Amino acid sequence: MKLDVLAIGAHPDDVELGCAGLLLSEKKLGKKTGIIDLTRGELGTRGTIETRKKEADAASAILQLDARENLGMSDGFFQNDEQHQRKLITAIRKYQPEIIICTAPEDRHPDHGRSSRLIEDAAFLSGLRKIETTENGKEQEIWRPKYVFHFIQDRYLTPNFVYDITPFFAKKIEAIKAFKTQFFDENSNEPETYISKPGFLETIEHRARMFGQMIGVDYAEGFISEKMIGISSLNALTQKIT
Repeated sequence: MKLDVLAIGAHPDDVELGCAGLLLSEKKLGKKTGIIDLTRGELGTRGTIETRKKEADAASAILQLDARENLGMSDGFFQNDEQHQRKLITAIRKYQPEIIICTAPEDRHPDHGRSSRLIEDAAFLSGLRKIETTENGKEQEIWRPKYVFHFIQDRYLTPNFVYDITPFFAKKIEAIKAFKTQFFDENSNEPETYISKPGFLETIEHRARMFGQMIGVDYAEGFISEKMIGISSLNALTQKIT
């Protein structure tokens, strides 16, 4: 299945936290969207592989995704090496996304920055003819996305552009909360973690409001691009005049 936008996270719930609003908006515009989770989040303090899979399925339904796949890489230990690059190249060629949205270039969790470079490298290598990959016994066509953008995670990074998600913010929070084991639940007996504290989701809202204020809207998500962004019309500029 060819996708217009493919979001890639290191762990189930990374994408929901980072760019669920964008995915919902692009879906509303008629685009085909999908998510790849590199790992199953098996090192997470709360929940299990099984519960996180069920939660990812629930979030996928909320986001109305056309595809979601988990590559089963080792949480905490995957590397940016040939083995993992080839696995991701195969997935990129499978979905042929026009745009990839992925993890932050550097962040509190080491998996985020490491996966960011892995994804950048795999996206480039996916366009090289002499790298051969197969799926279901058939040779894949080469594919390189037009852009790779990075969402912003725990640490604040200055975005190159922000995306208005005002109509979709409530749905974004719903998708995040689908990961019930990971976030605040007063009835949970699991250990408290950095993201399960009651105020964590408030920080998600505060940042979305901050990015929104930058362009005169209620809520926005910020993105980083290592590639220069070009436009063909000033109609692409959405900033409100106040």
